[in-house]
Amino acid sequence: MAATKELLQKMVELNEVEVDKIACIWFTTTQDLNSAFPAAAARDMGWINTALLCGHEMNVPNSLSSCIRVMMLVNTDKGIKDIKHVYLKEARTLREDLVLDYTEKKEQ
Repeated sequence: MAATKELLQKMVELNEVEVDKIACIWFTTTQDLNSAFPAAAARDMGWINTALLCGHEMNVPNSLSSCIRVMMLVNTDKGIKDIKHVYLKEARTLREDLVLDYTEKKEQ
């Protein structure tokens, strides 16, 4: 729950998302994460009217474990190059090319 909240908060913060503009969120987790639905974290944050869906990622040998992925669909006028994709903790290894964009902004 805490990791999901941290990820959602960072996504909203870095992309300046108004919560009422979120159309829906699709959460996936690796199969080792099975004690709670990630959507429950969003509900706990007060995101009551947002459509939420949870599922598991494919169980690929040697892939990153304990990973939560989020696809957030937002009503926005921003272009694709303006969107900040968020990778926290070990997930940073998945897209190191994108991590630099928001870590540099944070450090400034």
